[in-house]
Amino acid sequence: MKRNELQKTQMSESLLVGLLLAFSGGLMDAYTYVFRGGVFANAQTGNLILLGINLFDGSFHNALKYLFPVLSFTLGVLLAQGFRLAFQKGGKLHWRHLSLLLEIALLTAVSFLSADNNLLANCMVSFACGVQVQSFRKIRGNHLATTMCIGNLRTATEFLVNAVHEKNLRLFKRACLYYGVIAVFSVGAVCGNALVRAFGQRAILASPVLLLAAFGVMCIRAKQDDGLK
Repeated sequence: MKRNELQKTQMSESLLVGLLLAFSGGLMDAYTYVFRGGVFANAQTGNLILLGINLFDGSFHNALKYLFPVLSFTLGVLLAQGFRLAFQKGGKLHWRHLSLLLEIALLTAVSFLSADNNLLANCMVSFACGVQVQSFRKIRGNHLATTMCIGNLRTATEFLVNAVHEKNLRLFKRACLYYGVIAVFSVGAVCGNALVRAFGQRAILASPVLLLAAFGVMCIRAKQDDGLK
C-alpha cells in the first residue's frame, strides 16, 4: 500500500480493529443482561424504557439499576471526548490508546465483582461502552458504531437499496461492511451468553483480551505509518 493511501485511514479505523471492538461490544451487552440482572451495557434505549416502566410501576429502587448505567454511559462519552481534546495533538500514545487501556482496566476489574455488586459492575461496563462508542466511530472511513446496531442497520439498508437502484457495486460493498459488523456484534453476544454459562462473572475477561488485541493492531499500524514518514 502506498504512503498516501495509508494516511487516508487512521489506525483506529482499520477493519480488524472495528471487528474486534464489535465482537467485544456484543459480548459486553450479553454479559450484563444475562449475568448482571437484565441490564444492557450498550443498549441505553432499552435501559431507558425499563427505567420508565419501573418508575410508572412505583418500583423506584429497581429503577436505579437502569438509571445509573445510563448516566455512566454518558460519563464515558464525556471522558472520551475529554481525552480527544486533551491529547489529540499526538505523542507516543494516541488518545484512543488511552481509551482502550481504560476499558481494559475497567472490564478486568468487573470480573472480580460478585453478584452483590451488580449495580457497580453494570455502571463500569456501561462507562467502558460510552468510552468506546465515542472513541471509535469509523471503520474504513464509514461511520459505524461498535457497541450498538440500530444506526448501522439503518445505514446498511439505505446503502443496499441505493446500490440496487443505482446498480452501484461500491455502495453494495459498503452495505456488506455494515451488515458484517452487525453480524460480528451478534456473534459476540452469542459467545458472551455461552461464556457466562461456562465461567459466570469471569466471562467478561474475554472483552479485555479482544481490546488488547485491538490495541496491538493499532500499535503495529502506527509503527508501519511511522516507517513510511
